[in-house]
Amino acid sequence: MGTKWWYRLAGALLAGLGGWGAGTLIGDASNNPGFIPFGLGGLILGVAFGLILTPYLVLRPITRLSRAFADITFSALVSGTVGLVIGLTVAALLSIAFARLPGWPGVAVPVALSLLLGPLGLAIMVSRERELFQLLPERSRRGEVADRNNSNGRVLMDTSAIIDGRIADITKTGFVHGTMVIPRFILDELRHVADSSDALKRNRGRRGLEMLNRLRKEAEVPIQILDVDARDDSEVDAKLVKLAQSLKAQILTTDFNLNRVAEIQGVRVLNINELANALKPVVLPGEEMLVRIIQEGKEFGQGVAFLDDGTMVVVEGGKRHINSHLEVSVTRVLQTAAGRIIFAQPLEI
Repeated sequence: MGTKWWYRLAGALLAGLGGWGAGTLIGDASNNPGFIPFGLGGLILGVAFGLILTPYLVLRPITRLSRAFADITFSALVSGTVGLVIGLTVAALLSIAFARLPGWPGVAVPVALSLLLGPLGLAIMVSRERELFQLLPERSRRGEVADRNNSNGRVLMDTSAIIDGRIADITKTGFVHGTMVIPRFILDELRHVADSSDALKRNRGRRGLEMLNRLRKEAEVPIQILDVDARDDSEVDAKLVKLAQSLKAQILTTDFNLNRVAEIQGVRVLNINELANALKPVVLPGEEMLVRIIQEGKEFGQGVAFLDDGTMVVVEGGKRHINSHLEVSVTRVLQTAAGRIIFAQPLEI
C-alpha cells in the first residue's frame, strides 16, 4: 500500500470521527434518530468524504508547500521565522490596549494587527537576511557558505561527460566528493544514441554505456539514478539545467554550450575540459623540449607537433623535419578557448 493511501486512511479516520460527532449532536438536537442513527450516518459520510477529499485538501497543499520551501535557503527560513515571531509579538502587545473595547472592535482590531504586523515582520526580516546572517557566529557562517558551495553534494552528469569517460578515472583518484546523480532522461538519451543508425553515434553511445558501467563498479563516490518526470517536450539540456536549479546541484559536462547556458541561469558547472587545461604542465618561453613533427602548419614552412596531453606545438621552419624528432625552444604560449598552443623554433638553424 502506497504512502498516499495511508494519508487517505488517516484522513478518512479523522473525517469519520468528526462525522460521528456531528451526527450524534444532530440526532440529540432533533430527538428523531430515524431508521439509521445519525452518528452512524455521519460516520459513513465522513469516511467517504475523507477518502475522496484528502488528496485534494491535504496531499496537494503539502506537496506544493514542500516544493516552495525546497527553494528557500536555511538563512531565509530562519530570518522569516524570526520576523514573523517579532511581528506577532508586537501585535500582541498592541492588542492589549484594544482588547477591552466593547463590541466587535475588541476582537477585530487585535486580529487585524496580527494579520498586518506578522507578515510585515516576515517580509522585513527576509529582506534583511544578509545582515541577520552576519550576526551568526563565524563557525555557523562558514558552515552555511560551505553548504552553498557544495550545492548539497550533488553533481548531475551530462551525456557528454559520461561518453567522455575521464570522470571514471577522476573519481578513482578521490578528488571528487559528493553524489554523482544521473537523471533517467540522460540514460534514455544515451540509449537512443547507442541505438542510432549512424555508426559514429552508435559507437559513442556504446562507449557511454561502457563508461557508465565502469563508473558504477569502480567509482569511489556514490552513484544515484534519479527517476524524474521528463514528459515535457523541452530539450535534454534545458531539463538538466531546470533539474539542477530545483536540486541546487552542480552539472558535470564537457559541452561548451551547456556550460554557458547553465552559468547564465546561475547553475554551477564542472567542466572536465577546463579541469584538463588547468592540470596541463606550465610551459614558459625559453624552455627546451623534444618533439616529433607530424604534419605541416598553416603558415609557410611551419611544422606541427603534439605533446602527450594533446597540446599543439607549432614549430617555425619545422616543415622539413616532418616525421622526425626535433629539439625546439619555446618562444611563446597562446591560451585559447579550445586549449593552449605553443610556438617554438628549432635549436639548430
